[in-house]
Formats: sequence, C-alpha cells, structure tokens
Amino acid sequence: MINIFEVNETNKMIEQENLDVRTITMGISLLDCIDADLEEVNRKVYEKITKKAQNLVEVGNQIEREYGIPIVNKRISVTPISLIGGAACKSPEDFVTLAQTLDRAAHEVGVNFIGGYSALVSKGMTPADENLIRSIPEALACTERVCSSVNVGSTKTGINMDAVKLMGEMVLETARKTESQDSLGCAKLVVFCNAPDDNPFMAGAFHGVTEADTIINVGVSGPGVVKTALEKVRGKDFETLCEMIKRTAFKVTRVGQLVAQEASRRLGVPFGIIDLSLAPTPAMGDSVAEILEEIGLERAGAPGTTAALALLNDQVKKGGVMASTAVGGLSGAFIPVSEDQGMIDAVNAGALNLEKLEAMTCVCSVGLDMIAIPGDTSASTISGIIADEAALGMVNQKTTAVRLIPVIGKDVGETVEFGGLLGYAPIMPVNSFSCERFVARGGRIPAPIHSFKN
Repeated sequence: MINIFEVNETNKMIEQENLDVRTITMGISLLDCIDADLEEVNRKVYEKITKKAQNLVEVGNQIEREYGIPIVNKRISVTPISLIGGAACKSPEDFVTLAQTLDRAAHEVGVNFIGGYSALVSKGMTPADENLIRSIPEALACTERVCSSVNVGSTKTGINMDAVKLMGEMVLETARKTESQDSLGCAKLVVFCNAPDDNPFMAGAFHGVTEADTIINVGVSGPGVVKTALEKVRGKDFETLCEMIKRTAFKVTRVGQLVAQEASRRLGVPFGIIDLSLAPTPAMGDSVAEILEEIGLERAGAPGTTAALALLNDQVKKGGVMASTAVGGLSGAFIPVSEDQGMIDAVNAGALNLEKLEAMTCVCSVGLDMIAIPGDTSASTISGIIADEAALGMVNQKTTAVRLIPVIGKDVGETVEFGGLLGYAPIMPVNSFSCERFVARGGRIPAPIHSFKN
C-alpha cells in the first residue's frame, strides 16, 4: 500500500527538482467500432472515445489538486487505426476523415494528444496499412492533437524495407505539408522497431490489440530529481552512484503508482502499467544530459557517454520495477534533443552529433528523438537513418524509434522553435553520402538468428 507519508517525502522533489507525472494516458480499444460504412465508423469512434474519456481530464485535475503532484498531460491512445478503418477506408482520403474524428474527440474531452493513428507493418503491408501510411502527411497537417506511429520492424520478423522506404517519403512529405509551422507535423510522427503495446508517451502511443477494452497507463518523469540526488555522491564510486539512482527511481515511481491507482479507481478503469522513463523538458534542471554530466562527463557526447547512459538506464529500471505492480512501455531514459536543454547545449558546443546519438540509442529507452535536420535532406537518407535505428532495435531485442524533423527552408546552423514541451532545436547535419540504391532494393531484411527461440 502507498500512504500519504510517501507523497510528503516527495514534496521537495516536486517543488525544487521538476518532479512530475508526465502523463495519464487512457488506452481505448476501438475494435468494436469496425464497420464497412465509413460514416458509421466515424460515428462509433467519436462516441466511444468521448464516452470512455469524458471524465479523464477532470479526474487528473482532482488528483493533482488533492495530492499536490503535477500531472502535466492527460492523453488517449487507441487501437491502430489501420485496423479500425480497414473495412471502410478505400483510400488515403478516407483515413484522413478518421484522423479528423480523433481530433474532434480529443478536443471534446480536453486531452492534449491522442495517439494511435498507426500501422503495424513489421512483416508486410495490407492495402489498409499502405493507405493509412500514405494519408499521414495530410492527417497531421489538418489536425492539431493527433499523433501517428508506424512499426516497421521487430526482432521476430526482421525489417520491412518497403515500409522503411515509404516512411522516409512520408516524413519528408509531412514536413512539406506543415512547412508554415516549421514542419511541426513531423514532431507528431514516430517510426518504430519493436513498438510496445502499452506505451503512454506521445507521439508513439497506441492501444495494443492484446489490451483490455479500456486501461490507464501512467508515465512518470524526474531527470531533475536524479541529478540532484547524484550531487550528493559526487566523486564516489560506481556502486554508490548506482545505489543512489535506484533509490531515487524507486521514490519517483511510487508517485506514479499512487496516481495510477487513484485514476484507475476513480475512473473505474483497470490499471495497465507505469512507464518509469526519465523524460526531460526544456526547463532548466530537467535534463538527462545534465545527469550524464553529473556522472562525470564534461559534456553529453564526450567519450564515456554511452557507458554512462547505459548505467543510468539500467539503474532506473532496477529501482523503478520494485515500486510498481506493473512496469511497461518504454521505461528508462529518453534523449530527445529539442526537449532537453543539456542535449541542445551539447550539440551547440560540438560535443554531440547524429552518429553519437545513434550509438547512445543502443542503450537508451527509445531512439533518435526530436532531431531537427536540414529541410533539403532526401527521403532516401531519412529512410537510411530509420533502417539503421530499426537494425539496432531488431538485433538488440529492444525498442528503437526515429522522430526526425526535416525543417523545410532551414539548414545547419539555424534553429527551429517548436514551443512548450517540444522545445527548440539546432538543425543538425546529416551524412551527405547517398544510400538511395540500398533503400531502393525493397523486400525485407530477415530476422536475426537469435530470434528463433521457440
């Protein structure tokens, strides 16, 4: 049981160290909304979301007021829409109507994002999958709160290179469609390998088909808390350092467990998982990069960065897993460039480049996240970067993802401002050598030998 004493113990973390519950995400199954009539699908989807989530925001606000715990976002994830619209949607334009319905529902219930405009194509694409993927640029351009994700590979199936090629084109087209907003649409689009079914964090959240009809997932955060804790053991050995990270992660996760239990009880919805990721924000002192520097690096990106991040990720999981009845999602440490002031400073100082970030994704929670690149980057280069990340996830049996933002009209040396939690980012250079012939081969990269475990 969790008692109020444990909440009081975290007051200093909340008031001085940027501790928050980053999101309460309600997962909603839309499988019972499938219909051959497009108008009926849209009606059923809207009615189910607005009915199930009608009290989500108010309950989140109540818990925030009563316990003094900041709950930054209230969100919804739904069943991948390529499955829901498959019978009724015969074109990309048909799928766009579903995106608009999701957006209207999100506005109606007051959540800041709704995720699940998604397709799972790690082994192949159905016509519905392809139509949804081709609709993504327009869907993200004409909606405000819809987030999209596509899973292009897994350890079990390999990498669908046809989907990888298509996603490179769609990322670039999304950038062009939202050029007037500095290509903001790409900030709401993630390409995954080994995507989890229960991730509460946007833009990659969707409600897996193995989940219950409705669930509550909670994502906690606390880079500032961990950094402050590590200041107390500055200069100590690695064993002492690891113990401090574990203890801190335990306390942070207990806060999330309390919020999840309360939200579940008040909404009458089963508790799903706690995602105990360290998710940074642009706020000073709320940075994963600063944790790495507190561990002993002059700047994130210096030699030793990957080892320090691996240590951090592992200890966060070890500490957090004992504090919750169910840990899932991504869980670990995020390294989004635009959302982490320390990462931005490291890029500007020349300590951190795209290749080093790729190495770090081998041991972080997710992958290349919120990275702005020149707007004239080719679709094949974007596909090559996606393929590289998918290969890391496939071989290492972990989730990896790519959220690249080719900012149309901007080049290396310039900065793009997204605002809010999305922050701002320097435009980072990409390798100028072509991978077009590699991407154009098509087909599937087979699963690695260690995938055969049955």
